[in-house]
Amino acid sequence: MLLKPRLLIVEDDDAFAQALRRSFERRGFEVYRCEGLDTLPELLNQVDIEFAIVDLKIVGGSGLECVKLIHAQNAATRIVVLTGFASIATAVESIKLGACNYLPKPSNTDDILAAFQRELGNSSVPLSDRQTSLKSLEWERIHETLIETDFNISETARRLGMHRRTLARKLEKHRVK
Repeated sequence: MLLKPRLLIVEDDDAFAQALRRSFERRGFEVYRCEGLDTLPELLNQVDIEFAIVDLKIVGGSGLECVKLIHAQNAATRIVVLTGFASIATAVESIKLGACNYLPKPSNTDDILAAFQRELGNSSVPLSDRQTSLKSLEWERIHETLIETDFNISETARRLGMHRRTLARKLEKHRVK
């Protein structure tokens, strides 16, 4: 009897988690799910996970903390972080904490499977001649602060020294779908 690879989905969006579950089960995975940090340690003590998909923004904290816990439990676990709030800072931290890859939402099952299989970086990725713009740097800082404040708009605006309505307008212009 062949054992199915065990996959953990850490996602608080029920519809998205169910779609991922069905898709991975059709591909031969044994799928487990938890919605946030509260239940993760107990699940990790019960099941040896080989693959994990972690949403960056979850109930009870940050997906980065989940990556840290999963990696501490088993360093061989292949972890992919999914997020609708992609930023360079969280991508770098995800990899430092043990994720093998970082994907923006929406990503499908094929994208995630490919990310699990990529072991090494790609040094042939073309470098851009374009310098980072001031708008990009501002957007990056806004996202970092949003994550630090658990996506509290008022606190983020206070820390950035801007009016809450100004921040809300900026976020509305760059709405993540």
